[in-house]
Order: sequence, then structure tokens, then C-alpha cells
Amino acid sequence: MAAMAALQSSLTSLSLSSNSFLGQRLSPSSLSSAPLKSTEKPCLIVARVKRWERKECKPNGLPVLQKMHVKAGDTVKVISGREKGKIGEITKVFRHNSTVIVSEINLKTKHMKSREEGEPGQIVKIEAPIHSSNVMLYSKEKEVASRVGHKTLDDGKRVRYLIKTGEIIDTPDRWKELKEGKKTEVAAAPAASS
Repeated sequence: MAAMAALQSSLTSLSLSSNSFLGQRLSPSSLSSAPLKSTEKPCLIVARVKRWERKECKPNGLPVLQKMHVKAGDTVKVISGREKGKIGEITKVFRHNSTVIVSEINLKTKHMKSREEGEPGQIVKIEAPIHSSNVMLYSKEKEVASRVGHKTLDDGKRVRYLIKTGEIIDTPDRWKELKEGKKTEVAAAPAASS
């Protein structure tokens, strides 16, 4: 009983003001006075791909992919760099760093070590990536490089076309040819190795 009286006297000796938050609800006006940090830009995580290459990632861990004006299978002309003026077909597209691999262009030498004993090493030519801003879509019929435009056809399909010539790039026949070409390459590869 004496302990209870001592506790009550110590609580009454504390001076708590009426605007104290103990036992009361917080009002929005009292919250606005506290300084808050703005979180307008979310923090991007950077994932490591290779020792020398970094890939930006979204907060959920997926890579940030860039929109590109070219796709695999497009015929392009190199507009800058050591290979300027050369024409080739895009074989592979890397969207995380906006680079493309063009067949028979930007060849680099790679020294391959022997894998088995008695097998000699090799010097192999490989195609290195080129930044997509250094290539421009090319028309084989008119022999001219052009920027790309987008338009919607009457049937509702959105297609790419060359601005200078008006030639439509994304035709259904072209995509069938690309798919058939990939199938024949896959079928031919096992036959060549045996």
C-alpha cells in the first residue's frame, strides 16, 4: 500500500502538459512540424554481371531494360566508329546496356587456351558488341540508311517503318523467315557436330 502511494505521488510530481502525445491521438498538424525526408527517387540497386560490367536494377532486383530502335534480324549500317559505313544484320541484342552484335562487323581476336592435353591453342575472331546509337536501319532495295518511325496499320497492328523510304520493317512474312532461319540453324548445328 505504501508503494502504491509513492508511485502516485511521483506521477503527480511529473509535469505533463495537455498537448503531450501520451494517451492522446496524433493530429496531422503535429506530424507536419517534424522534418521528413523526401523519397522522390527510389534507390536503384546495381547488380554485378562481370568484374568490369555493372547492370542497373530496379528495387525488385530485375534489370532496367532500355527501349531500342533495332531488333534481332534487322539490316543496319554502322554510322560511327572504326567500322563506319559497313552493312550487316543484327544477330543478338543486349537490352540492359543498349548494345547489339552485328554479323561480320567489329571483329576482335580472342586467344583460346587448349582444353585438353595435346590440343593446340587457337586465335579466334569473335564479333564484339556495338552500342545501338552507332547503327542505323538500312533499306536494301533503296540502299539508304534511315531513322525508324512507328505507325498503326488498318488492322490495328503497330509496326516500324523507315522514315526516308516508307518501307515497313515488321511484316509477318519477314518474321516467318526469321523463325524458319533460326529453326534451320538449330537443326543444322547437331548434324555438323556428329
